[in-house]
Amino acid sequence: MNKIFTVLIGFVLSTSAWAGWVYGNMKVSRFKYIYDGDTFYVDIDEWPRIIGKNMPVRVKGIDAPEIDGKCDKEVFLARKATARLEKILLNAKTIELRRIERGKYFRILAEVYVDGQNVADLMLKSGFVRPYRGGKRKPWC
Repeated sequence: MNKIFTVLIGFVLSTSAWAGWVYGNMKVSRFKYIYDGDTFYVDIDEWPRIIGKNMPVRVKGIDAPEIDGKCDKEVFLARKATARLEKILLNAKTIELRRIERGKYFRILAEVYVDGQNVADLMLKSGFVRPYRGGKRKPWC
């Protein structure tokens, strides 16, 4: 138990101290649920339960409208983007997180691939999300 705790503390300290570092690739054990058009939750069995269960993942490279948007258009697009991402993930045989980083709100920020296809590219083709490379996001309204 102490060994797991020590490893966990080391992981947490290293991610906070070295935010922005890339930590490699990982296969998702289970897709849990969708939050919105660019964020979803997964289980990763290879990680300690305290961080590997019900972990939020944000898709790197896109910005989706917010579910609690500032106007009807944003809420409409958010629902469409959320439904599209959910369909992509539910139909996937494998979900892989590549170039994993620690993002805001303790989320994983990663390039997400389903069955070898880049999820950001699939979402951009849907027209319900925008490219995003960091910085201030453009308003949807």
